Amino acid sequence: MVEKQGEMDTSIPNVITAYEELKPSTEIDIAPGESRKIIQPSSLKSPKLEELMTFLIDWINATLKQDHIVVQSLEEDLYDGLVLHHLLVHLGNVKLDVEEIALSANAQIQKLTVVLDTVNQLLQITEGDNLNWNTKLIHKKDLISTLHLLVAIAKHFQPDIPIPKNVCVETLTLEIGKTGIKTVKHLEYITEKSDDAEQNQIPEADGISDLFKLGPDKVKIVQQAMLHFANKHLGSLGVIVKDLSTQFSNGVILILLIGQLEDYFIPLSEYFLNPSDQKERLHNVTFVLEILKERGLLKHPVNPEDIVNLDSKATVRILHCLFAKYKDK
Repeated sequence: MVEKQGEMDTSIPNVITAYEELKPSTEIDIAPGESRKIIQPSSLKSPKLEELMTFLIDWINATLKQDHIVVQSLEEDLYDGLVLHHLLVHLGNVKLDVEEIALSANAQIQKLTVVLDTVNQLLQITEGDNLNWNTKLIHKKDLISTLHLLVAIAKHFQPDIPIPKNVCVETLTLEIGKTGIKTVKHLEYITEKSDDAEQNQIPEADGISDLFKLGPDKVKIVQQAMLHFANKHLGSLGVIVKDLSTQFSNGVILILLIGQLEDYFIPLSEYFLNPSDQKERLHNVTFVLEILKERGLLKHPVNPEDIVNLDSKATVRILHCLFAKYKDK
């Protein structure tokens, strides 16, 4: 299961790139025009993910014990097709006309193709199904695809196996285009999502907390981007924002900005146009947060008091929600 978390080019690194020519180095094997999905580094340290990986390794080793095959790494030990081949022999009682040990890359890809075609047939997967794995991804040691494949195999052949539930990871899909690197963030479930998963789910990461760890220079770049964005859409009202924290703290300009972006007039009866005290300012900001929640724009909880109390991080978080949605408007 995949739950979208963001739209292309709206992550904090891309906001920074738009206002400063940053060229971060990467070791990800991806060619221009292609896309590649990776697990965010923070998710790799998730206890639930580690629990699932340990469970699958132990399950494979127990299943293949008589073959004297010992798996230590899901990424490094499954890409050549040997382990997957033996799993099918033991679990599916099938015989495959493939090499026992494929040494060259071409031989490994050919073997993987046969193995995965057989897996798809046994799992009764049709061509129209949206597969989470393929030969290329498995051979490239793609952890997400390998996990999806192993979980599907285990559940098919051993339905009662106690696979850890609610294992999800934050993923980042990268695509290199003519204008640079485009990114899309997802929250992707690897195993079954139980009914109470929503209640225990960690708030979606939006990159703002990480931004403020990068130092004042990077924070200033994003703040300038937010000010430019706001002034671009408030100009027709004769409103000019110069200070991000103070001028948004009473909620009025935020309400006007939302009205401009959404192309509608928000009745004056809904908020205080000239708030005179803390209570009225808090009313306005709470009203803003309710609008953002209703439209599914607020991905991370924000305390309205933080906005009123001039908290820069909270203000940037609100503005980034709007920027992510309407940057091309």
